[in-house]
Amino acid sequence: MRIAKIVLTGGPCAGKTTALVRVIEHFSSLGYKVFTIPEVPTLFTQAGMNYLTTNRGFFYQGEKATLEIQLALEDKFARMAEEITDQPCLIVCDRGTMDISAYMAPEVWEQITADVGTSTPQLRQRYDAVLHLVSAADGAEQYYTTANNAQRYEQMNEEGLRIARGLDKKVIHAWKGHPHLRVINNHDDFDCKMNRVLMEISNVLGLPQPIVEERKYIVEVTGELPADCIESEIVQTYLTGDPDSEIRLRRRGWDGKYVYVHTTKKKTSANEELVTERQINNNLYESMLAQADPWRHTISKLRRSFIWKGQYFELDTYQNQLEGLVILETKGITENEPVKMPPFLRVVKDITGLKDYYNYNLARK
Repeated sequence: MRIAKIVLTGGPCAGKTTALVRVIEHFSSLGYKVFTIPEVPTLFTQAGMNYLTTNRGFFYQGEKATLEIQLALEDKFARMAEEITDQPCLIVCDRGTMDISAYMAPEVWEQITADVGTSTPQLRQRYDAVLHLVSAADGAEQYYTTANNAQRYEQMNEEGLRIARGLDKKVIHAWKGHPHLRVINNHDDFDCKMNRVLMEISNVLGLPQPIVEERKYIVEVTGELPADCIESEIVQTYLTGDPDSEIRLRRRGWDGKYVYVHTTKKKTSANEELVTERQINNNLYESMLAQADPWRHTISKLRRSFIWKGQYFELDTYQNQLEGLVILETKGITENEPVKMPPFLRVVKDITGLKDYYNYNLARK
């Protein structure tokens, strides 16, 4: 991938400023030309925009202008990157277009996108990946501060923390439906959080990554899940291919809208693998189903994703031939870091590293 465009987003005090510095230093040293798109709402606030105004007309025109300038900046830097032919380019956006939608009513957002001549699906497709850094207000409250952003409305008190947690989840909801949305947890060691950012971007760029076993558990649901968890329906079909590669098609749906992704996993060494993901359209998805592996079932499951105490979890409830199986998977929790197990789940069995419970093997007929 010669030009990649990444969004760094998240709730208040999530570490984006530090992450941007790390990204520039790391990937510049690997030979990439790195462009960074500044956070447009901050520019507007510094210029006199008041996003808390009760003047509806002023608010509407300000938000519409915010989206227009965001799009213009991204497009201009993409054209500049196209002129650089002697090195790969990485465009990193300090927040992206969909972040804007998290701060207004859905009907206002629909009107703004229509006036600008775009739509939510089109805006999500502009980016190769979205990395959401969880706010320190959720699980790392001792590190929450307003000192590095004088424009921040969410102050360092209980009410401010509550608002910050709410905004964090609204931003994740704004990006749901993007095939490469990754949530970067809080960690006791902040460097772990920054290293996860570098790892996820390296994955998008097609650089081999260490094989990391996320922790997995068979669980029983014993209580109510968080009301703000994101539900999606997943249908996963494995395709025939090279014996040392895992190739799959995934259809993932939210509220009746679907995204289709083709993924290839290939080991490059005993400890590293190369993962290649690309979004495809419905027609290509349907045609590629003809290549389905005849020795494997299609996997169907309901996924509920949520943050608990600053850690990100995915809860999969399997259907059809695997009816009754419920698996919880952690995301981005380091090897020596304790899992903050949600109280509404009971662990039946720790299956971390057990190959029989890999989806690829669960699909065997």
